[in-house]
Order: sequence, then C-alpha cells, then structure tokens
Amino acid sequence: MTDDWRTDRIGSALRGENPTVLRRLAAGFAVIGDVQFLPGYSVLLVDEPGVRRLSDLPRARRLAFLSDMDRLGEAVERACRRLDPAFRRVNLEILGNKDPFLHAHVWPRYEWEPADVVGLPVWLYPRERWGDERFRLGPRHDALREAIGGELDRDVAGTVDGTAGDPFRRDGRGAV
Repeated sequence: MTDDWRTDRIGSALRGENPTVLRRLAAGFAVIGDVQFLPGYSVLLVDEPGVRRLSDLPRARRLAFLSDMDRLGEAVERACRRLDPAFRRVNLEILGNKDPFLHAHVWPRYEWEPADVVGLPVWLYPRERWGDERFRLGPRHDALREAIGGELDRDVAGTVDGTAGDPFRRDGRGAV
C-alpha cells in the first residue's frame, strides 16, 4: 500500500484502505495520528466526504460526531493513563484551518512535556517535531493502537445493545 491514502483520508477509510483507522464509529472513523510526539494522538474523521465543517451536518449527525469525539477522547485518555503514569489530560479540538474536511483532534498531554510548551496548544510545538522521523507513526506504536482500539471496543461492549447508547446511529438503534 502506498501513501496515496493521505490525499483522500476519508475516501480511503470508507474503502478500507486507510492504515491509520482504529475503529469505525457512529459518525466517523477513529484514526491514530501520523505523528506521535505525544503518544496516543488520534483524530476523528467524519465519514461523509465533502463535509467541511460541523455545521454542514444535520443536527442529529452533528451530535453523533460530537459523541464520537467524546468517545475517542475517553478511549485515548484511558489507554494513555494506563501506558504512561505521566499522563495529564486530553485536549479535544475541531479546527479545520488546514484540511478541508471535518475532523477532530484528540491530543494526550503529559507531565514530561517540555516546560516551554506543556501549557500551550500543541500547535505551538517546534515545527521540527512534526516532521521528525522519530515521531512518525510506525510498528512501534502497535501496542498503543491496540490499547486505544481496545478501549473503544470496551466502551461498546459495556452497553446494553452495542450502540454505546447512541440514539443518532444511522440505523436508528439506541440503547434500550
């Protein structure tokens, strides 16, 4: 598989060709980030090509996307807390300034981060962090991928009917 999936992240996820996909959720795809200088960085991609902003979605789908963002954030938090005792918190962001499709960033934050950036938005990290080969997603992140995916699975398994109580699923099934 080539890196062509990077030019069409949503389409490649829909076709099953995006290697960063962790799980399919109600309104999108939970994916692990291409860069891992903050281990566990994940993204929620909307599952409808052409949707550029949250307000492009009908209200029910908008709420489903936000619910998925919360679910992914909680999964990242549980996995990262278990794997690194220096885990601090998760930051959730919907920005849309660079990529022309709706997506939400899930950034774990840690006590070991450099003092000059630990309290700032992740986007203020030095540019070299973003392209440094040491932080590129790779096989060494498989355990992290499994941990986040497992937390997403546990979230669904702990519900009455496997829908995570989501009344906005496309098939209309919600928790009983």
